[in-house]
Amino acid sequence: MEDDMPQSSTASRKVRAAQTRAALLDAARGLFNDRGYLNTKITDITAAAGRSTGSFYEHFAGKDELLQALLAEMEDAIDERMVGLEHPRDHDLTDRDQLRDHLGVAWTVMRQNRPVTLALFQAMVADDPGTGRAWRDLREQTETIREHLEYLVERGHQLPGDPEFIAAAIGAMLVTLNYAVLASPGGEDDQRVIDTLTDLLLHGLAGPASHSADEA
Repeated sequence: MEDDMPQSSTASRKVRAAQTRAALLDAARGLFNDRGYLNTKITDITAAAGRSTGSFYEHFAGKDELLQALLAEMEDAIDERMVGLEHPRDHDLTDRDQLRDHLGVAWTVMRQNRPVTLALFQAMVADDPGTGRAWRDLREQTETIREHLEYLVERGHQLPGDPEFIAAAIGAMLVTLNYAVLASPGGEDDQRVIDTLTDLLLHGLAGPASHSADEA
């Protein structure tokens, strides 16, 4: 029995630590949604979570590390949904349906995780531009789009610019609109945004429609 006591105590501490960490993340997610990342203090998070400030630093070095933990949770959830689904690079983004599907997935993920994506956006723009963080973040977030654009180039399609730059520009449009559009996720506004971006980008990627049939 005596040997079981330390193990039981250790297990209890681990459970309490996990509960505290989860409470801090949940509180931060709610506050980032209501107040924004920049306007939320660590003491606000601990108060909302019902935990001490000291307990915060047992789990996170600071607010940015907590935000990275929220990002990791979001990415894990996305990975779970994508298990077993292949996503080859040979997608033709000059096809309206394929382009719309990609924009729709990106937009839906951002809207469903809006507290986190808004916090990431605020943290990015608040950082010193000289650090290059904004460009690095955009490059990482749009890697899949870049690969699809490179596939088009390999097929001989002429793009309006470098695939990496175009992909980052698309990502910048998405994250900025996510920050600016206030309507609740899942409504008609989401479909309007997706359709508008699809048509806007489609003409930039595929070029203007041919008038030869009309002229004939």
